[in-house]
Amino acid sequence: MKLLKVAAAVLNQIPLDWEGNLGRLRAALEEARAQGARAVCLPELGLTGYGCEDTFHAPGVGRSAWRRLHELAADTVGLVVAVGLPVWHHKAVYNMVALLVDGRIVGFSAKRHLAGEGLHYEPRWFKAWPEGVAVTLRDEEGRSYPAGDLIYDVGGVRFGCEICEDAWSSDRPGRSLCARGVDVIFNPSASHFSFGKNAVRQRFVLEGSRAFQVAYVYANLLGNESGRVIFDGEAMIAHGGRLLATAERFSYRDFGVISAQVDVDLGRVAQARRFGAAELAEGNVVRAAFAWPELEPEPGGREAEAWEGAADLKLEEFSRAVPLALFDYLRKSRSRGFVISLSGGADSTSLVVLVRLMVELGVEELGLAGFQAKLGWHAEVVAAGDVAGVVAALLTTAYQASGHSGSVTREAARAVAAAVGARHVEFDISALVAGYTAMVEGGLGRALSWERDDVALQNIQARVRSPGIWMVANLQGALLLSTSNRSEAAVGYATMDGDTSGGLSPLAGIDKAWLRQWLSWMERHGPAERHPLPVLRLVNQQAPTAELRPPEQQQTDEADLMPYPLLDAIERAAIRDKEMPLDVLRQLRGRFPQHSLEQLSAWVGRFFSLWCRNQWKRERYAPSFHLDDENLDPRSWCRFPILSSGFEVELRAMREWVREQEEGRFLS
Repeated sequence: MKLLKVAAAVLNQIPLDWEGNLGRLRAALEEARAQGARAVCLPELGLTGYGCEDTFHAPGVGRSAWRRLHELAADTVGLVVAVGLPVWHHKAVYNMVALLVDGRIVGFSAKRHLAGEGLHYEPRWFKAWPEGVAVTLRDEEGRSYPAGDLIYDVGGVRFGCEICEDAWSSDRPGRSLCARGVDVIFNPSASHFSFGKNAVRQRFVLEGSRAFQVAYVYANLLGNESGRVIFDGEAMIAHGGRLLATAERFSYRDFGVISAQVDVDLGRVAQARRFGAAELAEGNVVRAAFAWPELEPEPGGREAEAWEGAADLKLEEFSRAVPLALFDYLRKSRSRGFVISLSGGADSTSLVVLVRLMVELGVEELGLAGFQAKLGWHAEVVAAGDVAGVVAALLTTAYQASGHSGSVTREAARAVAAAVGARHVEFDISALVAGYTAMVEGGLGRALSWERDDVALQNIQARVRSPGIWMVANLQGALLLSTSNRSEAAVGYATMDGDTSGGLSPLAGIDKAWLRQWLSWMERHGPAERHPLPVLRLVNQQAPTAELRPPEQQQTDEADLMPYPLLDAIERAAIRDKEMPLDVLRQLRGRFPQHSLEQLSAWVGRFFSLWCRNQWKRERYAPSFHLDDENLDPRSWCRFPILSSGFEVELRAMREWVREQEEGRFLS
């Protein structure tokens, strides 16, 4: 029996925060020591931060990373530590993991498979390392180190690395590591959050540990590291197909460490039984002396979150991922709170509820003092006293009434703000709207009318709301949150410089139909170990409306556009799945039989036309959080030309097909 105590650490890092990143790495190593671990896996690019983007090409960043690596190495006495950093070699940059043993740098493992889809642009910054190749690196002091496709024999225990995307590939390096007799595989990762993704990660960790008969140690980043991307802080330790330990996801702490005891002899026996003798190619084996302590067996057991088994995991994850992302964005941008134009509708109400959850979850985990410490520059939070007081210090909402606003939305806004504890104000923009309208009428020499000037008269109300709410945000040094959702972004159902105003658009990746489902769930149930918010009934019972036309016109969003569930179905088929108009229509015909073929065709045509016409709006939206593979953000996920033909040929073919279908039905 050869027992090792291994650990995985998750870290909430900041790109290029040299002192802060190093401090959190050191703190994580101290916690691993306190838990009795001697082998520790840290996240991918943990020294620099993962989201450094094009600054990875700056030679100075590479030099700074080397210097911090030497500093961290001094803190690894008695430990075996894997930590990631960018490394320059022959005028190219590589994504590498340094293995530090007992205070020394012993070698560098290089990433073979680069993430280049969706959010990830690794091939823009790094070069993939070829399999089987090992070289010698030299630092500024002329010291040399082995690097490349390596395994490490540390005191008789063999270690290897799969770096994030490596493990997602069909030819994952673990196969060759196993064939070379590795006992422990470290996986330092920067794997972004999306709904349900943790189940996929867990499968490849468990399968890797089973198929390769190794101890598998997986460590991810935590929190909103650099703006758009959320990391859930997942960490796992598995051995022989058994999950030994998992981390609490979506933590508000700077770091977290899990540890577990593994018996490497068990893995060796299983490897020998299944694979026979290992291919001990000594050319790529780095040896380092290390004295492993003698350990007594410990009881094992998987640590699990109670809510992980929830019936609808997506609702739970949304209720934790976005509040954590808001918290990190708030403190890392050094903003002094949030401001929201609270209309009494679903979108702005959702943001208010998410801010309340941010405070509840953060204070619950960190305590009031700890929460304050992480927002130490916000003096008002010191005297807040409780969750409601913290919310009042951090969140200001404003209901901005025009002549077309109704009492239902006004009362809903007041009630929601009161229920969560926000500071709430009310503005009347009617005089401003009238002033702009009169000014333009005078300049054009004609009266404006709803029959002729509908869109302009709607938009001026939304735009007039912007200066006042921006002023509130500026006066408070706060971050203005835009309320736009993904359904509206898809078809441009928003007023630029109006309701799109803000420095951050947290809901731009979420469709309206699902958001309303989440609000209904929050009204009746709420996240695990949290209470529901019955006040949301005042919002949920309304039909979504912009309230920009006269009340007698009874404006609703779905009358302006189409039913939201149908809009979202078209968007997924057209944008996510890249289907052409006729193919989209054929899908809808079976899914929405309550609507005529002619009506469905009209809605499909409307979607494609509005999608193409409004790409320029999506280019100007405030940054949003990535939550799934249906994101429309052109700067991080879904690129589309600003100018295009608008699918004219494809839409014409769809209409012709509908005409043929209708003629055939009539003749039959």
